[in-house]
Amino acid sequence: MNNLNSWNTIYQTMDPVAFELFGLKVHWYGLMYVLALVVALVLAKYFAKKDKFNISNSLLDNYFFWVEIGVILGARLGYILIYDPNTSYYLLNPWQIFNPFANGEFVGIRGMSYHGAVVGFVIATLLFCKKYKQNLWSLLDLVALSIPLGYFFGRVGNFLNQELFGRVTTEPWGIMVAGQLRHPSQLYEAILEGLVLFVILYFYRKFKKFDGELIALYAMLYTIARFICEFYREPDFGIGFVAFGMSMGQILSLAMFIFGLVLYINLRKKNV
Repeated sequence: MNNLNSWNTIYQTMDPVAFELFGLKVHWYGLMYVLALVVALVLAKYFAKKDKFNISNSLLDNYFFWVEIGVILGARLGYILIYDPNTSYYLLNPWQIFNPFANGEFVGIRGMSYHGAVVGFVIATLLFCKKYKQNLWSLLDLVALSIPLGYFFGRVGNFLNQELFGRVTTEPWGIMVAGQLRHPSQLYEAILEGLVLFVILYFYRKFKKFDGELIALYAMLYTIARFICEFYREPDFGIGFVAFGMSMGQILSLAMFIFGLVLYINLRKKNV
């Protein structure tokens, strides 16, 4: 502990609040979340034009609005139902689920579930495609190319917000949290689930054989990356390890991987 450097103790000098605006605290996490959305939208428009997806910029803007609502609802409700130790409180007081104030102070909305966000995203996408008569699998392939790089900024936001800590470690790049050196697992996820997945799908897209292939590959690749990162991430408080030494994140990742694999096989049989 005597050999700690400025990186190890970064949380002691870093404020999760970026700035205050009219008395409201704006957190780095919120800024990263907005940046993630902007990056995903810009990439979607770029790939839609470059790879000739049949969707206009204005329709993409509309679609991202639908998806944002679905993701926020799904992520928050998913966290409440799966991870939050106060589930019963929120079910009895549902108006508190999206209450950004605590004890009269604006603290934002904390606690989002990725897997809940996926469910909200899928529902929003299905409704959007039905209303605007879009090709579901083609649109989802475009999403698969757009999400990973945006996801990178989301995980960086988790790091800046000093949440979702890693497990205790003796590695020299660990971050000091409450007197213990821990893995900066948020950054592992940003790199593996964000940057690496983006690079893989970016280069593979030219070899795409059928609509829906990229989103199925994304589902499988993401869950592999998440499963690996979970070995360095502290299990969720109040849940711990669920079964066979696996965390809830790993259990959900296995389920998502199976879904992605079944989807890939079925789409391939129909189109190849």
